[in-house]
Amino acid sequence: MSNLEAVIQPRIVDRQSLAEYLEDLADLAPKVEKDVAKLKAAPTDRDIITNLFRTLHNIKGDAGLCKVEMGVVISHPLETLLGRLRAGELNFTDLLGEIILLSIDRLELAVETLAAGKPLAHLQLVNLVNGLEELSQIQQNQMDAAISRIIESVTGFRPASVAFRSKAHRSAIARSAESIAADLRFFRTLAQQFENRSIHFRGRGVRTLRLALDTNRAAGKPVDPVQLEAAVYMHDVGMMFLPEGMWLNKLGRLNEDDRKALHAHPGYGAGLLDRMEGWKPATEMVAQHHEMPDGAGYPEGLKADQICQGAKILAIVDAFEAVMLKHANRGHSRSMLRAIAEVNACDKQFAAEWIAPFNAVIRQMIEG
Repeated sequence: MSNLEAVIQPRIVDRQSLAEYLEDLADLAPKVEKDVAKLKAAPTDRDIITNLFRTLHNIKGDAGLCKVEMGVVISHPLETLLGRLRAGELNFTDLLGEIILLSIDRLELAVETLAAGKPLAHLQLVNLVNGLEELSQIQQNQMDAAISRIIESVTGFRPASVAFRSKAHRSAIARSAESIAADLRFFRTLAQQFENRSIHFRGRGVRTLRLALDTNRAAGKPVDPVQLEAAVYMHDVGMMFLPEGMWLNKLGRLNEDDRKALHAHPGYGAGLLDRMEGWKPATEMVAQHHEMPDGAGYPEGLKADQICQGAKILAIVDAFEAVMLKHANRGHSRSMLRAIAEVNACDKQFAAEWIAPFNAVIRQMIEG
């Protein structure tokens, strides 16, 4: 049985070693992706399977050397699973490939999040580790069904190879978990490029993602978490299509001409998403995240029920982050209190039905 405490409350033993492990993962993860892709074309190739096992073994070994217990806990059952594949006890399937890729992607994101000092609850690592341990023990005829359950428990949707028809996840089921994970990595990279434009923006993506997913969870997950994650990454990417002098480091101090030009940024981000298969709900969230229930928002002046639920969540968490940034000089506690007060005072700017779930999340953050 794994030490689940390592993924529930992970510790940083040595920050330099953690940074080194991140670098190791950046080198090893692409090798895993390439070998999985090769196995989909040649599922019985023993050399590829052996190379994949060695890479997973290195990922686990590096985690031990760098004292990243979370990496050991996640990679150990995955290594056991690959050991069974190498020994001929299991056959490679597309679903097995998907769970391998999902596991490595979650490991990378978890280590990045740990290094940033942010909570990892939204990554569902306990479900992932428990699921991988189950897979390391079961027989071939049980494998695909079990993998499907694990992928759903971690990501919120089942892979396309399973006969599954849920209205809430209709946009996701036509594509594989591998493809969706690749898209999310791309979106996250774009968001990080935007964050890197200013020291004031560092870490905002992780903070906003946590708030959005937790607020959605507090309301019973009416919004597809995968689509919401994509929207969080992409909602401000459109800013990079505007002159930097218009917005960089101004922290809200804009003249009227700047303000009008700024109204175009949701459309730029939404336009990028709209050109990629399977992200229509996220496209709507990005396009509408500055709309307001009273019709005073932009770019379309939509009202209340015309605004999708994901955009309503994004509007609140984005505004909260903006106010936190504006009052950062007050200290974290005071700026948070100010941000909470301002969000709750704007009864026309935000959807009233989302204020209570958001407040519950913030209250838990403060008390926890």
